[in-house]
Amino acid sequence: MESIKRVDVKGKKIIVRVDYNVPIEEGKIIDDTRIVGSLKTINYLLANAAKVILLSHFGRVSNEEDKKKYTLEPIAKHLSSLVQVPVYFVPYTRGELLEATINSMNEGEIVLIENTRFEDYPKSLESSCDESLSKYWADLGDIYVLDAFGSAHRCHASTYGISKFIPSYSGLLVDDEIDMLKKAIHQRKTLILGGGKVDDKIGVIDNLINTSDLILLGGAMCFTFLHALGYKVGKSIVSEEKINYAKSLLEEHGSKIILPVDFITQNGIVDLANMTDDDIGYDIGPDTIKKYKELLIDSRLVLWNGPLGMYEDDNYQNGTKKVMEFLYNQSIPTILAGGDISGASKKFGIEFKYISTGGGSTLEYLEGKRFKTLERLNGEK
Repeated sequence: MESIKRVDVKGKKIIVRVDYNVPIEEGKIIDDTRIVGSLKTINYLLANAAKVILLSHFGRVSNEEDKKKYTLEPIAKHLSSLVQVPVYFVPYTRGELLEATINSMNEGEIVLIENTRFEDYPKSLESSCDESLSKYWADLGDIYVLDAFGSAHRCHASTYGISKFIPSYSGLLVDDEIDMLKKAIHQRKTLILGGGKVDDKIGVIDNLINTSDLILLGGAMCFTFLHALGYKVGKSIVSEEKINYAKSLLEEHGSKIILPVDFITQNGIVDLANMTDDDIGYDIGPDTIKKYKELLIDSRLVLWNGPLGMYEDDNYQNGTKKVMEFLYNQSIPTILAGGDISGASKKFGIEFKYISTGGGSTLEYLEGKRFKTLERLNGEK
């Protein structure tokens, strides 16, 4: 993978695939983390006299009404408030106006093209990596930069297709993400896994268990492991089809896998041994929080994917919040990987240095999956 930092970009038209798929309510951006994250590459290109052409998807577009809902125009306005140069928004994904705007660009200017997923209606040209669309977008610039790690696992026209036609490089955000996740994969660490079903975490566990000293489990996924050990877990979510997987993992790596000893249920704090048939565990309990803190104190690195409870509800946020505060206050090097856990960090106002912006792409990278999009970023076409 070659970084754009190695290239002379002066006077060049640089197509940058960013990720501006941000939450908007009533025309107002609720969380601009992804937009702010793109500024490192954008400002680098502007400082080196490039002409910056931005592409991004936003939402899912399956009809004409969606096009009104998912226009990038409010994002263009917000971006213009974050940079020191004009941002020219073109409300089309192709055509004479777009071409004329780009051809008249000066060095150090930005053009934001309309939502790439407008090309998914009426035909799925973006998502199917349509060859002609990919070439059309590629012809708008001289160099392609992928700086949307959250979309790097998708072979779409704007993430993969363009790279087949012009020299392609990684952006600074992608460089940082890859460096961070490589560190997370290869270094000795404590792994914290939470969130939904165990099905979503199998690849991560299998790929990281040999470089993990401990794996602390929470969230709904822990109940499959507890059930595999014969515990009653009430009406908590269990993936029946993964019971055998959990049993075999516990048999082989049982000393590494740490499970909760109590929970916050709809009836309050309940010890694992006292779970009734009607109990549902929504968060880890105080004894588990204490236990996890004691185990984390000597960690050289913590990789955390998925919340330990249903943190969106204030009644069930303590597990995630207290452990997160502990890691932060003890200055234990921590990487937050995935949208849910980074969302929890934002809710609690705890700012870690290393937070992955990817959702599904982060999980797939941690699973060791091949990314064709990243393989294309070799400075060639």
